[in-house]
Amino acid sequence: MPHVLVLYYSRYGNTRAMAEHIARGVELGGLEGRLRTVPAVSPNSEASEPEIPVEGNVYCSNDDLSGCSGLVLGSPTRFGNMASPLKYFLDQTGDLWINGGLIGKPAAVFTSTGSLHGGQETTLLSMMLPLMHHGMVLAGIPYSEQALHTTTRGGTPYGASHQAGDGTLDLSPEEIELCVALGKRVAGLAKKLSDK
Repeated sequence: MPHVLVLYYSRYGNTRAMAEHIARGVELGGLEGRLRTVPAVSPNSEASEPEIPVEGNVYCSNDDLSGCSGLVLGSPTRFGNMASPLKYFLDQTGDLWINGGLIGKPAAVFTSTGSLHGGQETTLLSMMLPLMHHGMVLAGIPYSEQALHTTTRGGTPYGASHQAGDGTLDLSPEEIELCVALGKRVAGLAKKLSDK
């Protein structure tokens, strides 16, 4: 079955919660929403950690990525940029770039930040750059999504976002609505682009 890969890194669970809502949106859009994560970059990396994480989703494989019909990429904000574990994973995708495995497939991005002005949009933009180099077709959230007009915390036309505060703020109803909408949008685009 065609799948949209919802690939993320999450340290405290907020980005993972977003990924789950995005995957639900993909499913509502008629495709499999395949949740995958990446290992932390530390002395305990994929070289020394078990192949399957103790909790959460399994680590992304090259097959998950190369076989996807679309990609939604998520990371918490680290100083206005994507977290290093996700960047490290993307830096290892040169073979996929060389053979053009992601060209023409739809992609979108999402993030979680501690503060409202903690770099949501710059983080989303930083994740878009490698996707453009892969030749992917970027999708944002159009303003026809009413939650973009009413959200007071997260949500941008660049992609879904969440303000987690000190980590204790749950996703707001608007943030959830925008995550689901983003998943549905990428699923719809994946179906249209695969028909060509």
